[in-house]
Amino acid sequence: MLRSLVGSEMCIRDRVSTQSTGIPPSSMALRRASFHPLRHLSRKCPMRALSTQRTTHFGNSEVPWEDKEKLVHSVFSSVASKYDIMNDLMSGGVHRLWKDELIKQLNPTPYMKLLDVAGGTGDIGLRFLDHVAGYYGTQTTRTGLNVQEGGGLIVSDINADMLKEGEKRFEEVYGQDLDSKGVSFMVGDAMDLHQIPDSSVDAYTISFGLRNVTDQPQALREAFRVLKDRGRLLVMEFSHVENPLLRTAYQQYSDHVIPEIGNAVAGDRGSYKYLVESIRKMPTQQKLAEMLSDAGFQQVLYRNLTFGVVAIHSGSVRK
Repeated sequence: MLRSLVGSEMCIRDRVSTQSTGIPPSSMALRRASFHPLRHLSRKCPMRALSTQRTTHFGNSEVPWEDKEKLVHSVFSSVASKYDIMNDLMSGGVHRLWKDELIKQLNPTPYMKLLDVAGGTGDIGLRFLDHVAGYYGTQTTRTGLNVQEGGGLIVSDINADMLKEGEKRFEEVYGQDLDSKGVSFMVGDAMDLHQIPDSSVDAYTISFGLRNVTDQPQALREAFRVLKDRGRLLVMEFSHVENPLLRTAYQQYSDHVIPEIGNAVAGDRGSYKYLVESIRKMPTQQKLAEMLSDAGFQQVLYRNLTFGVVAIHSGSVRK
């Protein structure tokens, strides 16, 4: 208390002449503070406020909590048109195998209603429909979905530029008027899916998107809210390589090769540098499994792909 009061008095002391008082300013400040501690608090020289601003990571940087969403939006607007080709170049095409594994684990049917969050350019959604097409005699639309029995696909992303790229891809395969075929696109925030009613979807997927969410536990709680009883969550995300030698090699590739590919192909080194840095900030496989459990999911499991470069976490809902 005294230290804070002294700090305020030290602002006042500059207006006091030592020649007129004969007392050093600091001594005067202490003396005056001891007798009238509140009278001399100066509004012109406020005490230094303790920082209470909430921050989070954006790659390797700490940024205000409310700024991350805008920064991530800017990154993906920048890379949207080159996103698919960059995925092929950065992973050597292996990302296609990872996504195939996600769909195999989901095992969709024409009657399933899937919400694909951070669905971007539609990789997961297109694979979902490809798998559904294997069920003969149950489809009611060109997409293979049985819309009358509740089948459907909602592709959600916070970035409209990414969604536009995805919608173009779907129209190339399935034509116009996708809504009538059970497919819709929605600009939505994983932390606040207010457009989606409670307990309304059978499955929720998020592929390489969770690490870009500011409040990951809140996004998982939203996933639990929108899923029906016995619904399923699948999270595919870059994770942590456990083997030390492989981890070192992977980090070197990520740090030095991926940003340069981004610069050469997309003309955007900075965005791909962020994407690499964001991977390091992801929780470990075990920690993410605990986060799913904390959000209410049961039967939480995970499995590593490519030595832990990627992991698929799954959980089920009981309401």
